[in-house]
Amino acid sequence: MHDHSAVHDHGACCGNATDALARAERLCAERDLQFTRLRRDVLEAVASEAKPLGAYDIAERLSGQGRRVAAVSVYRALDFLTENGLVHRIASRNAFVSCGHQHGDGAGLVFLICRTCGSIDETTSPEVDDQLDRALAKAGFKPSSRILEVEGECGACLGHEPNP
Repeated sequence: MHDHSAVHDHGACCGNATDALARAERLCAERDLQFTRLRRDVLEAVASEAKPLGAYDIAERLSGQGRRVAAVSVYRALDFLTENGLVHRIASRNAFVSCGHQHGDGAGLVFLICRTCGSIDETTSPEVDDQLDRALAKAGFKPSSRILEVEGECGACLGHEPNP
């Protein structure tokens, strides 16, 4: 990951599997949710990787000698982790990244996806949220999620970091 100043760096915050697992354990205890072995293993696999992982990649990583983890089971675990804000789905990649911090309910997220190095950084923008809220209200539309994905090249791949 690259240092993008105001942009959230998944490698620094969310790539730490130990922190992600501790946060998940706290959240599940607070909400009286079951943090099953499979959910733990799936979160650990996603949080240990700097790049997004698909369900089949996760299933392959979790399968070992004498143990075959089905992709459908991984998808169920990912649904749980997504619903509870522990991972985010990158729709354009049909892949998942972990998130080690909480966003406010309904917070709009913007993922910056570098086509060159494959890094995915996350940010929030009150300005984008305000404009999106107005457009949605005008259209009479109630979103179930507010995640935007922007593809391009990151500052490091362009040869310069963005201005702070």
